[in-house]
Amino acid sequence: MLLGRIALGIVLIAHGWQKLFTFGISGAAASFEQMGVPLPTVSATFAGVVELLGGVLLIIGLVVPLVGLLVAIDMAGALLFVHASNGVFVSDGGYELVLVIGALGLVFAGIGGGRYAVDGQITAGRRASVRS
Repeated sequence: MLLGRIALGIVLIAHGWQKLFTFGISGAAASFEQMGVPLPTVSATFAGVVELLGGVLLIIGLVVPLVGLLVAIDMAGALLFVHASNGVFVSDGGYELVLVIGALGLVFAGIGGGRYAVDGQITAGRRASVRS
């Protein structure tokens, strides 16, 4: 779980950083608009924040189920509005990357971040205090 959170977190941080700081929200929104994404400024802001902040939270393992759900929603939008019609391969603008990221988001939403997550430590601490 730790390795999966770190790997996914790194990929998300890179993409979120790109949207928020490399292209800026206006640049990302213009790109989203060109691709037909509805509410491009709102969508670009949502995607950038979920990806950057979500990536950081995944790496440290904080609120992992919520982050996983938000990542899955973010990737569902990318899949439906941009990548589905391009086939599987990312080299053709396809959905392979967003499918994997979205699926991992759902995995983390369902089972959490694991033992080495801040969430896991908080839960373990609560269980220990209930037993005493």
